[in-house]
Amino acid sequence: MTTYRIAEAAEVLAVSDDTVRRWVDAGRLPSRTAEGRAVVDGADLAEFAEGLIESAAALERDRTRAGSVSARNRMSGIVTRVRRDAVMAQVEMVCGPYRVVSLMSSDAAEELGLEPGSRAVASIKSTNVVVEVP
Repeated sequence: MTTYRIAEAAEVLAVSDDTVRRWVDAGRLPSRTAEGRAVVDGADLAEFAEGLIESAAALERDRTRAGSVSARNRMSGIVTRVRRDAVMAQVEMVCGPYRVVSLMSSDAAEELGLEPGSRAVASIKSTNVVVEVP
């Protein structure tokens, strides 16, 4: 199972380390100790990230990023859901306050090892989303 140190979880969620520590201390984000460090299981982080995206969506409705982004964007995030059939896979990610969905072949999703809790990078250009493993 994938685990994230506090700093890695903060990077994936686009918040500060202190914010993640407060969430852990408040019991909002489950953690455990591994090798003397606090870590968060990838599946727990994915579930938490999905909850954040819902609340962040309300904040983002009033803001637009159109003037501040280039034609090509790379956003680091965490995979929250993978739906596969024989041919295609739908990969959902949370990248900071954004929910990103990519359609790719099932073979590609399997080769990348994409599963809830996996760290990935979404490369976005126009209407296409390319998912890579960092």
